[in-house]
Amino acid sequence: MNAPEASRPAVSDSADSAAGEDRRGTGREGERSHRRQRMPLWLDTLITMAVALVIAVLVKTFLIQPFYIPSASMNPTLLEDDKILVSKLSPGVFDLERGDVIVFEDPDDWIPGDATENPTPRVRVMMLLSMVGLAPDPSQDHLVKRLVGLPGDRVVCEDDGVLEVNGTPLEEPYINPETSACQAAFNVTVPDGKVWVMGDNRHASADSAFHETRGEGGFVDESDITGRAEVIFWPVSSWERLDEGRESFADVPEQP
Repeated sequence: MNAPEASRPAVSDSADSAAGEDRRGTGREGERSHRRQRMPLWLDTLITMAVALVIAVLVKTFLIQPFYIPSASMNPTLLEDDKILVSKLSPGVFDLERGDVIVFEDPDDWIPGDATENPTPRVRVMMLLSMVGLAPDPSQDHLVKRLVGLPGDRVVCEDDGVLEVNGTPLEEPYINPETSACQAAFNVTVPDGKVWVMGDNRHASADSAFHETRGEGGFVDESDITGRAEVIFWPVSSWERLDEGRESFADVPEQP
């Protein structure tokens, strides 16, 4: 005689469905609860600062870098202690043009001394901030001048005369109106891979003309150019774009 099967409670299909829904609902609530859990504030702040730091370094390396003006060589366009933003897309993505204000590395000890050799606490802070593009570089190993001659250009100036590029006399409203266009006579042709630069305060600028007339070599390697100065951003009262110089070279032919 067969043993009777163990009795099992009957469960309706609707009950099975309801139980499954309960389990899925509980799972969804758990997932939502897990997602709602926030990371600690200190960790959130640390990650945000790290991301901002990376972005600042990338911007400084590839796009924009601040510099400050340490001397009067670019008066009246740039005054001492002005802060400027320099685009690193030129040269490279965009070509440089005659009349641009450019920043370049010291080509051959044009700048005496180095502020970072025996730095003060203020300079130390600026050195740290400059590494991530949050402050101008205090090392003073860069110069700011106006681009006057491109490779192949012939640049000529007589004593107390008018500056000429490729035979075209220039009207230069940006230079110091109290002085002439050059502090010494010169007649040069810019070699390939080089540029000729001059300060707007022509008689107070150790620029290409100054060094060339002393037999020291006045040309600057194109590879030493950091970028083109775009704007004065500090002090706020001096805010101004630095794009007025190209008009003076509009009639200059490409070849002499």
